[in-house]
Amino acid sequence: MLLLDSFFAYNSTFYQIVGYIGSLGLILGYLPQAILTIRTRNTDGISLPGFICMAVGSTAFMLQGIMMGFCTEDGSFPGGGFYIFITNVITATCSVIIFVIKMYNDHFKKKDEDKKPEK
Repeated sequence: MLLLDSFFAYNSTFYQIVGYIGSLGLILGYLPQAILTIRTRNTDGISLPGFICMAVGSTAFMLQGIMMGFCTEDGSFPGGGFYIFITNVITATCSVIIFVIKMYNDHFKKKDEDKKPEK
């Protein structure tokens, strides 16, 4: 166990690689949904509470990235906070786009239902 502890404690390259993989996974998870929603304007299968929670989470991670700082202790750029911030700016933007389209669709869907005559 001591060998693993020393590996993780002193291998910042390993942490960066894990961070890059995590960032790439988050971005690739959000972008296809955002692109599909923008193209089709279909939001019927999207959970509004789910996307609100993801947008709140992305915003919190953006704040964490700012608090961690964009530079390392020796002043070199970019630091760990920069990657967290950029990743979550992209995911929060995708969430907001999908949220706006969802709200627009739901608003007009409700208006159309109110106009339909009852049988």
